[in-house]
Amino acid sequence: MQGGRSVTGAVVVLTGASSGIGRATARIFAEQGAHLVLAARSDENLQEVEDECRERGARVISVTTDVGDEAQVTELMRSAVAEFGRIDICVINASVYGYGSFEATPSDVFRRIIETNLLGAVNTARQALPAMRKQGAGSLIFIGSVYSRITSPYVSAYVTSKFGLYGFVRVLRQELRKARNIHVSMVLPATIDTPIYQHAANYTRHNVHPLPPVVHPERVAQAILRTAQSGRATTIVGAVQRTFIPLHALLPRVYDACVGPLMNLVALRRGRVAAHPGTVFAPNPGANGITGGWGKLGRLHRSTPPTHKDPLPTKTKEQE
Repeated sequence: MQGGRSVTGAVVVLTGASSGIGRATARIFAEQGAHLVLAARSDENLQEVEDECRERGARVISVTTDVGDEAQVTELMRSAVAEFGRIDICVINASVYGYGSFEATPSDVFRRIIETNLLGAVNTARQALPAMRKQGAGSLIFIGSVYSRITSPYVSAYVTSKFGLYGFVRVLRQELRKARNIHVSMVLPATIDTPIYQHAANYTRHNVHPLPPVVHPERVAQAILRTAQSGRATTIVGAVQRTFIPLHALLPRVYDACVGPLMNLVALRRGRVAAHPGTVFAPNPGANGITGGWGKLGRLHRSTPPTHKDPLPTKTKEQE
């Protein structure tokens, strides 16, 4: 896509559309006049987001999809082409999360996080590319994480998935260099105020808390929109935590010495919590909102996320 290109009338496939960044992104693209194909595991939540997008004037369909199942992703893309005739933008956003040391995290939970976050993204790209090749243009936008570039204890599966995703995107971009009108981009959010932390598997036996400062998901959604318009290769959202990236690369011993105590102090809170898989294997439709209640610099901890009716701010500036 050319710099500054409008997304009005563009066909946007969006995975992980039921909550958080995905839900905020669906609303913003709807307001821009895009046609939407929404995907997530929860049919109930997809219907809610579909209604929200229609209220904003968008043409929209939803397809219940587990991105870890390639056959379901194939059906998602088939439905998009059948309804709209093309796929202009594919926002690859579906993700699950988990806390726990490597040894404490069950192997099936670790595997499922990889299957969703990494192989799910691979499945989505594999099934979207033929349509983009056929039409001679398109944009793949992968939602990674600052954890695509840095590491931390207690989130080994998530870090592995996001590091792998970063490598996959780099290779895919190299292989598509001659396909000049097919753009491969990556957005790397820092700590975002979404329900993913309440949804996370937890094998730490402690309450968990995101690392502050916490950014509103609309800032990520706006970054995704600008990426779709410009084709920019990489965007990091979160000014403070992006500074960890050069520290991780240039002073790895200093970083390693600091990150463990930081996680113990900030991420693991008092209280005994029974081990559980969160939403790694199945969604929780009643707990899917845009925000997770982690505002005010991350000091607020809710045991359950707010409802899907969370309003977006009327104005939000992107501060990268």
